[in-house]
Amino acid sequence: MTTAPSPFVRAALDAASGVPASGIAWLDAARGENLDAFAATGLPEGRNEAWKYTPLRALSQRALALADTATAAGADVPASLFALPGVDGPRVVLVDGVYRADLSVPDAGHGVTLAPLSAALASEPEPLRFALANRYRRGAADAFAHLNAALASEGVVLRVADGVQVAKPLHIVHVTSGIQPDTAWHVRVLVEVGKGATLDVVEHFVAGGDAPQLGTVVADYVARDASTLGVVILQDASSGTTLIRRGHVRLDTEANVTVHAVELGGALVRHELTADVVGDRARFNTRGVFALAGRQHVDTQLEVQHKARDTASEALWRGIADGRSRGVFRGAIVVAEGADGTDASLSNKNLLLSASAEIDTKPELEIYADEVKAAHGATIGQLDERSLFYLRSRGIPLVEARNLLTLAFCRAALESLPNEALREHLGDLLVAHLPTSVTTD
Repeated sequence: MTTAPSPFVRAALDAASGVPASGIAWLDAARGENLDAFAATGLPEGRNEAWKYTPLRALSQRALALADTATAAGADVPASLFALPGVDGPRVVLVDGVYRADLSVPDAGHGVTLAPLSAALASEPEPLRFALANRYRRGAADAFAHLNAALASEGVVLRVADGVQVAKPLHIVHVTSGIQPDTAWHVRVLVEVGKGATLDVVEHFVAGGDAPQLGTVVADYVARDASTLGVVILQDASSGTTLIRRGHVRLDTEANVTVHAVELGGALVRHELTADVVGDRARFNTRGVFALAGRQHVDTQLEVQHKARDTASEALWRGIADGRSRGVFRGAIVVAEGADGTDASLSNKNLLLSASAEIDTKPELEIYADEVKAAHGATIGQLDERSLFYLRSRGIPLVEARNLLTLAFCRAALESLPNEALREHLGDLLVAHLPTSVTTD
């Protein structure tokens, strides 16, 4: 017996029927194939191992229309909403998935191409074929990737030529307007850093309002031989936002990539980050922290795949949960056959600030090569009572003492960020998200 599609799936298929063809044969074919795959699988259910800690029953019952382009283009979005200390270079701003030329500063200088996806497709689509024609093969586990591939008509294309050293961070801003309730938007981000080039990117999620919306983002980062790439992901979406983000990083020979992620907002957030270390002597570092309150749910899925010789990776993630929130972290290191000389480590530590909060952590390690150094570990605990007592004995109020200890715990994920102004700002944002009272629930 065939199960009837959920309201979410039916609405997505209806929305797709109203999207005009691009006129690019391979792109339209890829969109159709991904839409068919999404229709066949629907959203992942609790029995799906990749989604077992993140139930989607409530989302499946929501019929979401595509966000209206004209409404997004006219939404009032002050520049102060996405201003960041230490980030004053070129930027691309998308509101509900719509490129806003009036808010963007795309001129990135010689050797750098920064453009909305729609413009890149209109001028020269063929170089984008490999990325946009990808097929996903995990069935329902890839439902949102299929949906994004079928419906994303806008995004960001960023290319840095060989040998170019980009002086200022490039700012990619995703704004959920909050003025289009029960709608969805979908964005693709494509970044390529040429051989020997250097680039820093800040991918920033902010809210203009609290109306419930869904956003999906699929981001591909490619770091060519001997290049250096730094990525900061700051997610501070509204309390009504459901955000699904998938990031994929490819590292060629001697590439060096560092990703810092800070998860603060959103009602339901899923962040998948996969690194393919395919070049000899490449290095991938990742640092992340989530700070949750209320009934927030944030699910982080990290996987680092070592496929070449003498590569290295280091992952350090922190999580704190208060109220009735729930955090999920899966960290996997996979060392493929032939990837001898790999040096990999993963650490995930978490704090529960409420008896009703929950954090699920699952470190994984698979090794199929010789001469490998690898370590992984995870902990879940509470604030150290002796340290808390010491601060209280010095006259520091209980809430302030708890927040000092919590911030010190989280700062380990930020201290390696070289942009000092941005690093301090992220610390201030963390403090603002810490509880202002002590609960005993």
